[in-house]
Amino acid sequence: MATAEVENREWYVASYAPTGVPNSDHLKLRTVTLSLRAECIPDHHVAFQILYVSIDPYMRTQLSGLDDGLSLPQIPLGQVIRALGIGKVVRSKDAKFSEGEILMSRFCPVSEFGVLPSNLLQKINPDDEVALPDYLSSLGMPGITAWVGIEKIGNAKEGSNVYISAAAGGVGIIAGQLAKVKGCRVVGSVGSDHKVKLLKEEYGYDEAFNYRIETDYDAALAKYFPNGIDVYFDNVGGKMLEAVLNHVNHGARIALCGMISEYNKVWTEREGVRNLLNIVGKEVVMKGFMVGSYYNHFEEFIKEMEVHLKEGKIKSKYKIYNGIESFLESLTSLFTSSNVGKVILQVTP
Repeated sequence: MATAEVENREWYVASYAPTGVPNSDHLKLRTVTLSLRAECIPDHHVAFQILYVSIDPYMRTQLSGLDDGLSLPQIPLGQVIRALGIGKVVRSKDAKFSEGEILMSRFCPVSEFGVLPSNLLQKINPDDEVALPDYLSSLGMPGITAWVGIEKIGNAKEGSNVYISAAAGGVGIIAGQLAKVKGCRVVGSVGSDHKVKLLKEEYGYDEAFNYRIETDYDAALAKYFPNGIDVYFDNVGGKMLEAVLNHVNHGARIALCGMISEYNKVWTEREGVRNLLNIVGKEVVMKGFMVGSYYNHFEEFIKEMEVHLKEGKIKSKYKIYNGIESFLESLTSLFTSSNVGKVILQVTP
């Protein structure tokens, strides 16, 4: 790209949203002029055009202005929102990166162009058998999150009874497939009959149920787990976690990945779990985790996941929103049960 300057549209935090779903009062799009001239880019930095941005529920917790829950730093007011993204190098001041190469960063600005230090960038060598969005899905943060929960924390074994909540989401849809690869019996809960059908017919789940229809979670889990639950991959928290604790087997393992049912509330309004004593009696291991703490396993994960993808044992599923202007719509969609699979913003066609 020979252009010396670009008009760069970027999303920033105008005000915090302590409760509810963030809207256009909180997150705004602005246009800034960005110079791509070599002399304007610092040494050991790379300028890139952003192709895809990963849209994830944890982002909500950085927009509340509260030090709470996931303990992720709040994005300062007026600052650009950052996320996991994929870009194409347009100018490099680092010998390790060349124009036209594809890169990924966990610090990608939600914008059309970005400039970052090269030590925050990772080169991708696209594989003909792997689509670029897969690097934000099965081979990206959702994939390693699912892998850590099932493999490292859940320790799922052949014959284990595994339950996944938010099972058609970006993480859940991969977690269930990983458990099936291991020979587990897998049940998922989702927010629509369409998703129930999808999980059973396309993604190999043994059973799935619509929690909006089967609203007595205790009864639903008794029905779908007559032999109890060995591994629970928790994406929702609240009342569902409480119901699970009534059906866990001795020595069950619970991976606490997220609690999307509680993200839009201050902590005093959230659902309490009243039966924690079951954890003691059943000697349950319940562990919360932040996937960043497991990036030392990334190579092991990639090696395993690439094989599963190429053998067709795991399929990616994503919902693509198009254009930088669609960021707010894509983010709020995470809280509506409208999507199946990983939500991705395609910034540049």
